Formats: sequence, C-alpha cells, structure tokens
Amino acid sequence: MMLRRGFILFLPQLVGLLVVACCSMSIVYMLACTPKGDNQQLALPRVHSPTVKEGYEAILQEREEQHRNYIISLKKQIAQLKAELQGRTEQLKNIQNQYPNSLDIQLDHSKPEKAQANLLAFLRSQVDKAEVHSGVKLSTEYAAVPFESFTLQKVYQLETGLTRHPEEKPVRKDKRDELIEVIELAVGSLNKPDGVSKAKPHVYTASDFVEGIYRTEKNKGTLYELTFRGDAKHQFKKIVLFRPFGPVMKVKNENVNMADTLINVIVPLAKRASKFRQFMQNFREMGIQQDGRIHLTVVYFGKEQMNEVKSILENTSKSANFKNFTFIQLNEEFSRGKGLDVGARFWKGNNVVLFFCDVDIYFTAEFLNSCRLNTQPGKKVFYPVLFSQYNPSIIYGHHDSIPSLEQQLIIKKETGFWRDFGFGMTCQYRSDFINIGGFDLDIKGWGGEDVHLYRKYLHSNLMVIRTPVRGLFHLWHEKQCLDELTPEQYKMCMQSKAMNEASHGQLGMLVFKEEIETHLHRQKLSSKKI
Repeated sequence: MMLRRGFILFLPQLVGLLVVACCSMSIVYMLACTPKGDNQQLALPRVHSPTVKEGYEAILQEREEQHRNYIISLKKQIAQLKAELQGRTEQLKNIQNQYPNSLDIQLDHSKPEKAQANLLAFLRSQVDKAEVHSGVKLSTEYAAVPFESFTLQKVYQLETGLTRHPEEKPVRKDKRDELIEVIELAVGSLNKPDGVSKAKPHVYTASDFVEGIYRTEKNKGTLYELTFRGDAKHQFKKIVLFRPFGPVMKVKNENVNMADTLINVIVPLAKRASKFRQFMQNFREMGIQQDGRIHLTVVYFGKEQMNEVKSILENTSKSANFKNFTFIQLNEEFSRGKGLDVGARFWKGNNVVLFFCDVDIYFTAEFLNSCRLNTQPGKKVFYPVLFSQYNPSIIYGHHDSIPSLEQQLIIKKETGFWRDFGFGMTCQYRSDFINIGGFDLDIKGWGGEDVHLYRKYLHSNLMVIRTPVRGLFHLWHEKQCLDELTPEQYKMCMQSKAMNEASHGQLGMLVFKEEIETHLHRQKLSSKKI
C-alpha cells in the first residue's frame, strides 16, 4: 500500500523529467541538423518572447524553410550532374558506334573517302585523349611520363638502353629518322604562309632549331614540342606536334601446337664439375621432370675432370630414366663458339630448336616454352635478356645464412640486373643456324663469338626477338679474366666482372664501410651518455 502511494507521488516528477528530456533532445536534434550557412546560428527563444511555444514554432518554420532550400539546391546539382553524365555517355556512344571494337576496324576499300574520314576522326580523338592541351590527375609521382630532350646533334635520355649513355647521337635508325622527320615537318609548318601578314616572312631552317622535348604515351601517341629562334633576340617560335597512334588491329589469330617440339640444349664445358652437378639438378627438375621434350648435348674440352662429368651425366640418366643426351669430347683448348658449333652440327635428326646454354645458367620450364614460342624456322630467332645474379655473399652478408638457390632467384634491383649486354643464351632452329654460317671459329677463349652470331642474324631477313624473360638466370660465380685474352676480350671480361658483384648502392656501402662504422660507434657512445 505504501509502495503504491509512493509511486503515485513520484509519477508527476517522472513525467516532468521525461518532458524536459524530450525538449532537450529536440533542441539538440535541431542544432545538429542545421545546415552550415553563412554565419547562421540557431536562435533560441528568449525569456521575454511571447511564449516558449511560439518561439519553437518560429524556429521550426525557419529550419523547415532552410531545409527546403537546401533540398532544392541539391536537386539542381544532381540534375546538372545527370545532364553532364548523359552528355558524356552520348559522346562515348558516338565513338563506340564509329569504332565498335578497335580490333575489328578495317578499311573499307570500296568507300575510301569514308574510311579515310573515319581514320582521321579516330586520330584526332587520340589528341583529345592524350595529355596535350592540359594536364591530367595522376595517382603517384611514378605515374608521370617524363619527357626526353634533343637538339640537332644529341638526344638526352632517361631510358639509356643498351648503350648506357645519358646523352648520345641517335644511333638507332628509327629514332634518327623520327626526329629528322619531326624537325623537317616543323620547319615546313613555320614557313607556310599565313595569308595575313604582308611583310616578308622569315624563312626558317633546321639551323634555327634550338631544342625539343618529346614523350610517348603508349596507347595514344608521341608529343613533340620544338623551339626555334624568332625574328629578334629573346623571341622564339614554339610548335607542338603530335604523332597519334592508330587503333589496335588484328594481324593474326592462330593455334600453336608445341607438343612435339624438341629442344636440344647445348652446353660447352671444360672442368667445372661441381658447377655441372648443380646444372644437372636444374636440368633434371625443369627439363626432364616438368618439360620432358628435351635433349642435352655436352661438348667437353680436354680430359681433366671429364670422368667426373660423365659420371654425373650417367647417374642422372639412370635415376631419371633419361636417354636423350649426347656427350662429345674434344682434345683441344676450350672455345665456347667451337663447342656450340660442333654440338649444333652433330645433330642428325629432324630440324630442332637449339638452346645455346652455359653451365652457370638456371632455367625454368616456362622459359623452355618461351624458347619454342619465339622461334620459327626461316622467320624468327630468340635472344632472351636473362637476369644476372649479384654476389650472394654481398647481398646476404648481413644475414645469418645465405638462402637456398631457389629463394635467391627473385627479380629485384637488390639481387641482380638484366644482362642486356649479353648475347650468349639464344634459341634458334638448327636450319637457321646452319644457313647463317654458324660461329666464327677463329675466335678463341671467352667472349666475342656470341656478338658475331647476333650480328649475322641482325644483318639477315630473320626477325630477332629480344626481350627480358623471367625464367632465365645467370648464377653468380667469380669471373677469371686470363692474361692470354686479347686486349678487347680482356676489357669485355673485366667490365662483365665489375657489373657482376653488386648494385651501386651495395658497392657504395662497401666503399664507405669504415665511415659508416665510425658513425654508428659515435651514435652508440652518445646514446650511453644520455
């Protein structure tokens, strides 16, 4: 009974508290939902206003009006965005209607004028899509496509290519012809009468050319900006040219069956039995077990360690049930070119893909397929750029132990480099090798024979496929440059030796090792004092 009476007495107080709480929540909600305007603040009813109720109604009415205006503004913005999106969609549809699929674009020779107009329209659209008239937003600093600069005599380049020169005469014919064509076109355009000025025009020549910059966006085209001397001092003429790239066109669609394509791996060798054992482990796993369409020819010079090499070969043959190998022994001084030439000519079977290999090479089954796919008798030879491993004792010198060989074979700038100056590892059909004349057998010892063969192919009508491959590695080994080498061979050998050790950064750490250790010692002493 007393409990019920207490509850009845407390009920009015509870109702009052709930009313106050609801009012407080309403005020907070209106404050939170107020759109940010120009110095607009929520005006609470003052004490001397007619009534609290009328004050709140005025506030709500004002807020409702502001929300209504805000919604109207949003609707207008949405309508504008929809209109812009629709316009872009129509523009894209028009382009797609003209060029439904760039792979299917074909010139209609029955209507040459229409075909030419369509092609010109596409090329002009390439200019609009490229970064010519204005910049584009890029995600990172690495996304920027840098320009390279040139004068009449020199090209200043970031991508130095095989020559490694930051500045050079344009030695490649395609680059030389390209820049000459651009300068001549610019001169012709500058000398074209404008039909407005009656004064005697200045006749421009190539000698007025000061400098140019150019860059290529791979899917759009090449932009050229050329500067010429003007009519007076400190005056210049600038002309912008653009070479648009055409649409991607289908050239060929064919099935390639490599099931019966045999590769004859030819390895010239003298001594180095321990390296040959390592090579045979790789050959067994990748060539015999994973690929299976492979033959091995070993051309051995001399007799020292020969029995050990033959034993390794025979043990692999027995354990892997592998009979596709040939062992040729020559009693003469080692010559890589002679060994490869003898091994290639010794083959008596059908036309076969020859892979000229060294004992310090590691290859994958993927590479063997690349070897097949990039060779074609009478048409193509394959010159892969392999990844050359740095000295593991330098790379992993700060580690507790050097990782296994398989773990070392990763393509990173700290672990190695693309050996783009080497031409010794190559795949070609035997018929092409015989027809080209084989190796120059007058070259003895190390180096030079591979470059001569490479040049023979370049001078022929065969297509030379030169590309980096991820499945071909040159394993590090200490290089010995013998005194009996010719001066040119010795220079090549020493250059190769220098590049083999480590990256610039890693070699720098070795050069400044003492300075670094002194710095670390000082830091250690200063930290102890603190």
